[in-house]
Amino acid sequence: MRLLVIEDNRNLVANLFDYFEARGHVLDAAPDGVTGLHLASTQAHDVIVLDWMLPGLDGPGVLRRLREEHGRDTPVIMLTARDELPDKIAGFRAGADDYLTKPFALPELEVRLEALLARASGRVRRVLEVADLRLDLATLEATRAGRRLHLFPAGRKLLEVLMQASPAAVTRDRLEYALWGDDPPDGDMLRSHVYELRRSVDAPFETKLIQTLPRVGYRLAAVDAEDAGDA
Repeated sequence: MRLLVIEDNRNLVANLFDYFEARGHVLDAAPDGVTGLHLASTQAHDVIVLDWMLPGLDGPGVLRRLREEHGRDTPVIMLTARDELPDKIAGFRAGADDYLTKPFALPELEVRLEALLARASGRVRRVLEVADLRLDLATLEATRAGRRLHLFPAGRKLLEVLMQASPAAVTRDRLEYALWGDDPPDGDMLRSHVYELRRSVDAPFETKLIQTLPRVGYRLAAVDAEDAGDA
């Protein structure tokens, strides 16, 4: 995913670069609205992260000109401290696809960006498949090699996130956010849920799909059994 970040807060930009580049994404940045509009209208980006308050040209101004003058439909999420309903309405009317108020959690921004990209590219899938593993998002039924898997709600949610991202890695922070939002429980409950998920998805089968990536998180992809790792 190639992101354009139009934001004048250097610390926030640095945090976004650290977070998303570590996950294999490519980022460009602009510190003001005029530069941001130029990059957004002349270069190809998958998603744009746009601040409201910018030097030169504010976020809504960038959006209106991007949509109306340049005819670009790149998905845009606005980042702003403005959390009143009239501000949100103004942002959407200017052409925003999503709206996230500061402060925010980076994993939430990540999943919102992925959702925007999926909708824009028509890749919203109702049935997820990795190797012989299948998850129907409509019925919530999971099967592997035609055999129905019995999953608890937490395990099903973890499986959905891992399959959506496959074969890319998913960080522990993102998985914890998917289960508990901003209020994860004490202790390593994620490890316990991954262990239970492995018992259903991997234990009965020769090929292991769920991999542990030390100090990063987990990945779901077809690999040899000896490479799968422990929870």
